[in-house]
Amino acid sequence: MKISAVCLPSFFLPATFALLLAACASTPPATPLAPPHAPITTTPEAAKTPLPSIHPEPSNIAKRPGGYYKDDGPGDNPPPNLGDIPNAQPRVEALNRYANRPYVALGQSYSPRQQVVPFVERGLASWYGKRFQGVRTSSGEPYDMYAMTAAHPTLPIPSYARVTNLENGRSVIVRINDRGPFHKDRIMDLSYTAAWKLGYVDKGSAQVE
Repeated sequence: MKISAVCLPSFFLPATFALLLAACASTPPATPLAPPHAPITTTPEAAKTPLPSIHPEPSNIAKRPGGYYKDDGPGDNPPPNLGDIPNAQPRVEALNRYANRPYVALGQSYSPRQQVVPFVERGLASWYGKRFQGVRTSSGEPYDMYAMTAAHPTLPIPSYARVTNLENGRSVIVRINDRGPFHKDRIMDLSYTAAWKLGYVDKGSAQVE
């Protein structure tokens, strides 16, 4: 699967940059699994103002053959026109005041990018669905599994990414508005609709560029 991302700085004209996510050596899970998201804490130098709350990290991570992670998965009544939902439209936006500060999740330190510049990355992408529907994202916006959005550990919030599935060549543009995943073999979590349009909802993850 290939994911390409487009980042737009607040001081640039709207533009699209390719973000390539190459195939990982690991095998994608055989069943759809919701990504593990973790509580975020700011580092001491950035802790003056708390970040918006995000999805809680489950106490344990258990894969259930033939099912989804925990109670995550597709919604009970998805819109009938998923294929008609348009890509995110890149535009100039001011960076979020809180979501781009250095933070710690699951004992790992992260330093989000402070500017929107061309960025290329390869790896495994997953998706998250109804378990997090309506929960506040790192940007402070409620998560909408039917919108064209995504989570990334360090890309600026907000920014835009073109994601391409390396297995079938399908491509979408998403708006980065959340942090995660915090799993060592994954680089990005897409919304349910974005993953559906890329063709890997049933697999749970895919190699992207």
